[in-house]
Amino acid sequence: MLVKTFKVMIKKLLTLAAVGLWVASFNLVQAQETTKQVDGAKIAFEVTTKNFGDIVQGDVVEHTFAFENQGNQPLILSNVLVTCGCTATKWPREPIAAGKSGEITVRFDSKGKSGAQNKIITVVSNAVNGREKVSIKSNVLPKKKDDAR
Repeated sequence: MLVKTFKVMIKKLLTLAAVGLWVASFNLVQAQETTKQVDGAKIAFEVTTKNFGDIVQGDVVEHTFAFENQGNQPLILSNVLVTCGCTATKWPREPIAAGKSGEITVRFDSKGKSGAQNKIITVVSNAVNGREKVSIKSNVLPKKKDDAR
């Protein structure tokens, strides 16, 4: 009887050890994947949306989107696309070294606009994560009649 109980305990311990080894190896593989260095440039924005809230028709608002090259190769922005002529951008034409930061400034002119606005800005680059998008939002209120803007 004692031998039988001992054999059952050994089987349970071996099963528990096998499960423990499997879990440990799974966690090791997962940790290696998350720390794997990106081969190429990788653009990462601090913030991807700026909401200006309510603005008055004719107001011009501006926001600067900061980004970092989290890859191991220089990041080259080849274009920054906007959806309408009411939005203008200023962006770096020179390469951003690995680990360094840059900025894209977006300016929105609300002249002739009204209501909810959501302007998408598409950043085209050599980054491994492809095209990235940032956006600016606002709610354009009509001018007051006595407002001489």
